[in-house]
Amino acid sequence: MATQILIDLFGEVALLMWGIHMVHTGILRVFGSQLRQFLGRSLRNPLRAFLSGLGITTLLQSSTATALMLSAFTAGGIVDLAPSLAVMLGANVGTTLIVQALSFNITLVFPILILVGVTAFRRSARTRTRDLGRVGIGLGLMLLALHLILETVQPIEASRTLRTLLGGITSDPALNLLIAALFSLAAHSSVASMLFIMSLAGAGVLSPTITVAMVLGANLGSALNPVLEGNRDDPAQLRMPIGNLLNRLAGCALALPFLGDIQHAILSVDPDPGRLAAHFHLLFNLAMSALFVGLLPALSRQLVKWLPAHAAQDEPSRPMYLDPAMLGRPTLALTNAAREVLRMADMLTLMLRNSQAVFREEDRNMVGQVRAMDHQLSQLHGAVQRYLAALSPYSLDQEKLQRIGEILHFASVLQHISEMVDRNLMASANRLLKQQLTLSEDELSDIDEALGRLLGHLHLAVTILMFGDASSAHQLLKEKAGMREMEMNAAERQFNQIRAGHTGDLESSNLYLETLRVLKRIDSYLTGTAYPLLEQRGELPADRLAPS
Repeated sequence: MATQILIDLFGEVALLMWGIHMVHTGILRVFGSQLRQFLGRSLRNPLRAFLSGLGITTLLQSSTATALMLSAFTAGGIVDLAPSLAVMLGANVGTTLIVQALSFNITLVFPILILVGVTAFRRSARTRTRDLGRVGIGLGLMLLALHLILETVQPIEASRTLRTLLGGITSDPALNLLIAALFSLAAHSSVASMLFIMSLAGAGVLSPTITVAMVLGANLGSALNPVLEGNRDDPAQLRMPIGNLLNRLAGCALALPFLGDIQHAILSVDPDPGRLAAHFHLLFNLAMSALFVGLLPALSRQLVKWLPAHAAQDEPSRPMYLDPAMLGRPTLALTNAAREVLRMADMLTLMLRNSQAVFREEDRNMVGQVRAMDHQLSQLHGAVQRYLAALSPYSLDQEKLQRIGEILHFASVLQHISEMVDRNLMASANRLLKQQLTLSEDELSDIDEALGRLLGHLHLAVTILMFGDASSAHQLLKEKAGMREMEMNAAERQFNQIRAGHTGDLESSNLYLETLRVLKRIDSYLTGTAYPLLEQRGELPADRLAPS
C-alpha cells in the first residue's frame, strides 16, 4: 500500500507540473510579446516594476519564468538593478495569489476547463485560439492533479508504515525546510511545491509547524533556479537572481525561530490546516517585500561591488543591437538582428585576415586568437537566434517571416564558415607550425589570393543580405568558377610534380592543396547565399553552377 501511494503521488505531482507548464507556454505564445513590452516599460519606476512582476507571474504561474524574461533586460545593462529586484519582489507575491486561488475547493470546475480547452485546441483553425485552449487544458490538469493528490493522501493517516516514515522526516523544521527547497528546485516551480505541501497539510499528514517550515523551503528553492542556471561567464548577470536569493535567505533566517508562534497566529484566524500554507506563503512574501523595498538601492550598489562586470561593454561576444524593448516592434527588431549579423560578418572578416597572417608569418598566437573569435561568433549566432525566436508569431506577416528566414540563414552560413576556419583551416596551420613544413612563395601567394577572394565574396554576400542586390548575386556566382579553377590548377600541378619524380616536399604540397580545398568549400557557402534572391527574381542562369 505504501509503495502504491508513493507511486501515485509521484505521478500526480508530475501531472500538476505538466499542467503548470501548459499554462505557462500557452500564455507566452499568446501574450509573450505584449508581456515583454509591458515589462520593459515598467522597469523605470519601482512601484510599477513591483506590480508588473506581480501581474506577469500571476499569468505565467512561475516566478522563475519572470526572472528569465527579466534577464533579457538586465543582461545588457538596459535597466538598473533596483527596479529588476522590485520586479522579483512582485513576482514572489504573484505566486502567492495563484496558490491562494487554488487553495479553495474549486476542483469541480476542472472537467469544464479541460472540455473547453480541448474543444478550442482541436476545433479552431486560429493559432491564438488553440493556444488559449492549451491554457484551459493546463488549468484543468492542475485542478485534476490537486484533486487526485487529496484523494491519494487520505489513506496515509490509516497507514502505519507511511505515518512512521513521514514522522521520521518531518520531526525537524530545518530538515523539512531543506526537503521542500530541494523539491521546489527540482520542480522548477514554487507553485507546484506549494500546492503539494498544501495538499499534505490539508490531509493532516503534516503538522502546522512543519507546514510553515516547508513553505519557507519552497520559497528558498524557487530562488535557487535562476542562480544555478545563470551565466557564470559574466558575474554581473547573476546580480538580480542572487539579490532575490538573499531576500529569501533573510526571510528564512528571520522566520525559522518563530514557526510555532506564526502557525498559532494564522490558525487562530483560519483553522483550516490546508489554507495555513497558502496564508503563510502570502504573508511571508508581503512581509519580505515591505522589508526589502526600501533597501533595494543599497542592496543593488552592494551587489555591483560583489559581482563586477567581467566583460567590458564592447566584449565581442556580447550582443550590441539586440534590444529586448524592440521585440514588440518587429520591423525594428529585424533591423537590430540584421545589424548584429553584420557584426558577425565583421568578425569573420577579421578571422580570414588573421588567417593570412598565420600562414605568412607562422604566428602561433594568432591561431589561438582566430579560434577564440570562432567561439565569440558562435555566441553572437545563438543570441540572434534567441532574439528572433522571442518575436510573437502573431505580429509577423509573410514578408517579415521571409526576412527572419534570410537573416537566420545568413547567420548560419557565417557560423558554418567560422567553424571551418577553426576546425579545418587552423588545423592546417597547426600542422604547418608543428611539423615545421615550408610552403613555397607561389603556394603562399595562392593562399593569399584565395583568402582575398573570400573577403570580396563575403562583402558581396553582405550586400545581398542588406540590400537584396541582384547584381552582387550575379557577380558572386560568376566569380565562383575562379576559386574552383584555382583549386583544380593546384591539384594538376601537384600531380605533374609527382609524375616527374619531384616528391621531395610532398607533405607541404599536400597541406597546400588541402588548404585550398577548405577555402573552396568556404566559398561555396558564400556563393550559396546568392541563389535564393536570384530564384525569387527569376534570374537564375540556365547553366548556373550548383552549390556544392
